[in-house]
Amino acid sequence: MLALVYPQINPIAIALGPIAIRWYAIAYIAGLILGWRYVKWLVSKPPHAMREIDVDDFLVWATLGVVLGGRLGYILFYKPSFYFHNPAEIFAVWHGGMSFHGGLLGVVTAIVLFSRQRKLNLLAVGDAICAAVPIGLFFGRIANFINGELFGRIAPDVPWAMIFPNGGPEPRHPSQLYEAGMEGLVLGTVLFLLWRIPRIRERKGTVAGSFLVGYGLARITGEFFRQPDSYLGFLIGGATMGQLLSLPVVLAGVAVIWFAGRARVRAR
Repeated sequence: MLALVYPQINPIAIALGPIAIRWYAIAYIAGLILGWRYVKWLVSKPPHAMREIDVDDFLVWATLGVVLGGRLGYILFYKPSFYFHNPAEIFAVWHGGMSFHGGLLGVVTAIVLFSRQRKLNLLAVGDAICAAVPIGLFFGRIANFINGELFGRIAPDVPWAMIFPNGGPEPRHPSQLYEAGMEGLVLGTVLFLLWRIPRIRERKGTVAGSFLVGYGLARITGEFFRQPDSYLGFLIGGATMGQLLSLPVVLAGVAVIWFAGRARVRAR
């Protein structure tokens, strides 16, 4: 039976007495800060979706959207019954429990409200923000790997399979790394290359729609290697919750790209 040695990395990066800073928290902070800097660079190019001060202000909105949306999404999508019977646990964020799809809805809501308040073009703002999201996805998946959570399905014949501390004795796909590559590196590179094309930037909404399609397809693919949540298992047609939630994301992305193309034609 082939298996690589899982690197035992302490999930606590820094411990100062009773204060413990976890890699997961650092991943969130790194994703937000690097994404913020990246968006400031993106909006310096036409069509100049926002001013730099708008980007600075939106960082607070994005943080709230990610945290509140991610937590609420986890509660509603993954464990509604548990939290209904244990409402005090809703606020126990130190026990874990965040959903990307919930965070996505939170950030989309933030983009809509912020664009309306500042009288900015919604699709142009969406393009800039969505182009930076893969940065946070990459760091988040690396944090999942460090924590030894969200590991993959059993893969005894895969030479790079690993035995995770909480995954039993069988070697498994390091699916967190697959997702970091697809959702982070690959998707981020594709969006960057699209952004470099002036006519794509002018077709406002195309980059945002491409992100939605790309993330949805990457997540659906990654779920084929990832072990389903034990409290949910396989659902309709053998699909996982992550796949079911990602399907409407893909469809929404296609709709946004179509709308962006139609809007560009009408503007001519």
